[in-house]
Amino acid sequence: MRADSGAARPISMKLYGIPNCTTVKKARAWLAEHKLDVMFHDFKKQGVDASWLSQVVAQTGWQALVNTRGTTWRKLSDAEKAAVTNSSSAIQLMQNQPSVIKRPVLEVAGAYHIGFSEDQYQALWSVTLHGQ
Repeated sequence: MRADSGAARPISMKLYGIPNCTTVKKARAWLAEHKLDVMFHDFKKQGVDASWLSQVVAQTGWQALVNTRGTTWRKLSDAEKAAVTNSSSAIQLMQNQPSVIKRPVLEVAGAYHIGFSEDQYQALWSVTLHGQ
């Protein structure tokens, strides 16, 4: 068990997504409401780096990161969908079509968390900020 000095310690955080995405908006609102300052990376404006995708995929698996329920996936041809069979093909698709990435992706101290729910974030911040 770690002793807590009570002093706030800086935590490296970054939220990745698309600003118009409803789920990203909810995550950003939750973070702001809880006074958590998080940098935002806009996939549409700033692009998606292959090395970043590789890191996230290595930690979460490509299946968790590809949003097969979204509009972008549904608009793909059957051949394009069938071509996504491994990390490499998934990363290629996500670079070409950032909207197919499940959002948001929250990076906290090198760990990636996909999607948003209040319970998920509450549990994450309880552990991150209080070491419980």
